Amino acid sequence: MRPYDFTVTRGVAEALDRGGAPGAAYLAGGTTLVDLMKLEVLTPSRVVDINRLPLTGVWTDRHGLHIAALERMSDVAAHPLVGARYPVLAEALLASASPQLRNMASIGGNLLQRSRCGYFRDTATPCNKRAPGSGCPAIAGANRSHAILGTSDSCVSTHPSDLAVALVALDASVRLTGRGGSRDVRLDGFYRLPGTTPHLENDLRPGELVTEVTVPRLGWADRSAYVKVRDRTSYEFALVSVAAAVLVRDGVVRDVRLAAGGVGTRPWRLTAVEDALRGRPLRLEVVEKAAAATEGARPLAHNAFKVPLLKRTITRALMKLADRP
Repeated sequence: MRPYDFTVTRGVAEALDRGGAPGAAYLAGGTTLVDLMKLEVLTPSRVVDINRLPLTGVWTDRHGLHIAALERMSDVAAHPLVGARYPVLAEALLASASPQLRNMASIGGNLLQRSRCGYFRDTATPCNKRAPGSGCPAIAGANRSHAILGTSDSCVSTHPSDLAVALVALDASVRLTGRGGSRDVRLDGFYRLPGTTPHLENDLRPGELVTEVTVPRLGWADRSAYVKVRDRTSYEFALVSVAAAVLVRDGVVRDVRLAAGGVGTRPWRLTAVEDALRGRPLRLEVVEKAAAATEGARPLAHNAFKVPLLKRTITRALMKLADRP
């Protein structure tokens, strides 16, 4: 790990002043940043500790559910408001990482975590995300865990956050605060497709902080679930995951929200599947047919299995909700 300056801040304005300097990085839980500094994938000249900022709390108002950015993953998963009204969020958080990591990692940091692609984390290999223009060996290399949706000739890595998938399904937004003020951005539009610039992963501007997450008021999100398929049940990233919330009235689907993880270069909203479900009964044969509406997949040499696995995971998530009142 290379030498760096370390500073602790107690106010948002002070943090923005210090974090806005070239080469600076914010430190919250540190579960991604410190790992990548040890590997020298990230080499900030200044680390700004923001853990003492007043960015904690979980509450509701007429706009919906609010989660401050420095809340820890484990605390949000256990919060009674989250478990009762948005179970998909609690399930996504509990399917993430390990208990020790969930006790440390912040909500804001989870949404900004970097790629788990082995080529990105190995500085001995090229990677367009780490070193723009150097190439993407994953396209012709070890790509079993890589993306099949939203890829480009420059990058095929998946977005690793389970929480982001659940939040995208619920149309959540993030509040970004900089020295010029705050702005709210829908999470679905916050993450960028890689295109020819995979190193630009989101719309966070230099020096900005994620300060809050807002989940819109949705009276039926209590009927929601998160299904994650992975190689092992402890501390493993998704091969495929699906977040689902559904409203059934008079025997048919009146509204539905779906997003997938482990398959896209960003959390992937499944709008075509949603459209195929509305107005139809939530039955197995209907769901299986609707799940086939996942078009545009571009499998690589070792991950074509994700195409049928995505359809089965969509079906599993929705049928999990079929028997819930």
